[in-house]
Amino acid sequence: MSGHSKWATIHRQKGVKDAKRGAIFTKLAGAISIAVKSGGGIGDINQNFRLRLAVDRAKQFNMPKDNIQRAIDKGLGTGGGEQPVEAVFEGFLPGGAAVVVETLTNNKLRTSQQIRTTLDKGGGSLGSSGAVGYLFDHKGMISCRWADRTPKTHEAQELELIDLGALEIEEDGEGGYLIFCDRDKTYNVKEKLTSSGYVVNSAELVMKPESPVELPPDSRLKAEKLAEQLAELDDVTNVWTNYA
Repeated sequence: MSGHSKWATIHRQKGVKDAKRGAIFTKLAGAISIAVKSGGGIGDINQNFRLRLAVDRAKQFNMPKDNIQRAIDKGLGTGGGEQPVEAVFEGFLPGGAAVVVETLTNNKLRTSQQIRTTLDKGGGSLGSSGAVGYLFDHKGMISCRWADRTPKTHEAQELELIDLGALEIEEDGEGGYLIFCDRDKTYNVKEKLTSSGYVVNSAELVMKPESPVELPPDSRLKAEKLAEQLAELDDVTNVWTNYA
């Protein structure tokens, strides 16, 4: 069941890069606003688990409370100005790998053109709605490690994690684990892990590829570069790919 996850490593590295670019607050604010909208317009973190995860992640990056509240207000439609909407685009990267681009935009046509142009220039292509989305599973992903000094066998650790709600377990390459669980139970599983002696580094909702695609080295480099270029676009909140 366990094994090192290249995809998750790429995902985490891209998050760190975002932070260094100084664009992370924009991405985090977008995720908060989307969480409010997708949660039926509920701005209370105690009644909207997706919002709670988004706010917790924002706090990990020391996002000011005022910024968080403004993002919640925008999601509620009380923040003033034009209200952005969530739009998802699907396409292909060099080598045939799939890509799903999540955005928060107040001009879907403009954002669509930006994504199409970026893909075309990088050797990819924009597909129709539903073209590759079926290749991904919507899941919760939790990064954690065993905090107690008392060691446990690998098997005992995995069995415990399964009991706590893990559907899939992968080693993160740094002595910890990546837990994939039912997306609607992500926050509950996070709380169970914490109360059972685990240190939770992060918890988020992801689109995990069902069957990662192995790309030749040259195609992989092109795909990675293009995925990063997409992530840097102003309206983009997440980029999910299925190359390994």
